[in-house]
Amino acid sequence: MPPSFDANNNNNSSSKNGNNGEKQQQQQQQMVCVTGAGGFIGSWVVKELLLRGYRVRGTARDPADSKNAHLLELDGAGERLTLCRADVLDAGSLRAAFAGCHGVFHVASPVSNDPDLVPVAVEGTRNVINAAADVGVRRVVFTSSYGAVHMNPNRNPDAVLDETCWSDYEFCKQTDNLYCCAKMMAEITATEEAAKRGVEIAVVVPSMTMGPMLQQTLNFSSSHVAKYLMGTKKSYPNAVASYVDVRDVALAHVLVYERRDARGRYLCIGDVVHRARLLQILKELFPQYPVTAKCEDDGKPMAKPYRFSNQRIKDLGLEFTPLRKSLHEAVICMQQKGHLPLIYPMQKRAYL
Repeated sequence: MPPSFDANNNNNSSSKNGNNGEKQQQQQQQMVCVTGAGGFIGSWVVKELLLRGYRVRGTARDPADSKNAHLLELDGAGERLTLCRADVLDAGSLRAAFAGCHGVFHVASPVSNDPDLVPVAVEGTRNVINAAADVGVRRVVFTSSYGAVHMNPNRNPDAVLDETCWSDYEFCKQTDNLYCCAKMMAEITATEEAAKRGVEIAVVVPSMTMGPMLQQTLNFSSSHVAKYLMGTKKSYPNAVASYVDVRDVALAHVLVYERRDARGRYLCIGDVVHRARLLQILKELFPQYPVTAKCEDDGKPMAKPYRFSNQRIKDLGLEFTPLRKSLHEAVICMQQKGHLPLIYPMQKRAYL
């Protein structure tokens, strides 16, 4: 049973599917809000919640914008999804959006290196937590980023990264990784404000998120794949990165929401691979495309993948999607949405 539902109900079904039916009925009586509902991760969170029977309110700066139209086409959207106008810098709009909700999923987050990104992220997050507390929301799920965990030049390369690890703020700032700075400070703010206001909070920490898009517009990680696939990026760095499927990230959000005892951080990481391996997989899947093949550090030793633990989220029942499947479906999706040209493999001519 989801954590914030009032269990005083009169459902006495005795059918063999009674437990599942009761749980779904309880979820249908719950309203939850998703900030940034039209984004890459937000859209999949909305989809997962609708599939589980929740009533969902999604926020957007302009609900009528065509870039949010895909949400209205999701299964169950006609009966259980409403979109409302809200801005994380406008506390009043957030209180209106959260009113009557049992839980809030704070997914909205800009991806940029704007100098104002950190103060905006902190203020927006503080507004979200306080607005939720003001209207009686008991539980918040916050979307952080692996950028708040692994960016530390002093990290022991043999250490296993887990939920206790944090990036080095000054290092991120000096290397112009303002997005990492923003996610780190926003997560700290969310945790501190929730403690002050008595709001339960769980934090999902996804790595580079891959997989098919629900939205029409190209998001950062999908664009990342497209540029390598088309050879637009002429070389790749001698670096490793961690990856996870967007559907796993969405499910992780719902799992930590529904587990009453879920608190703190949950690393949501599927694989850590060298960029060369990522491109090798793309080339194996789509040999007809001019996949980037040159490394920026030709001749130097390859960076080694680091170790990590995703045991906390696996203990809640999450099974990770293989990276190969995630990349394949991401590319097919971008083809279908017109973001990649359709290039067909050359057929070998048969000679008699």
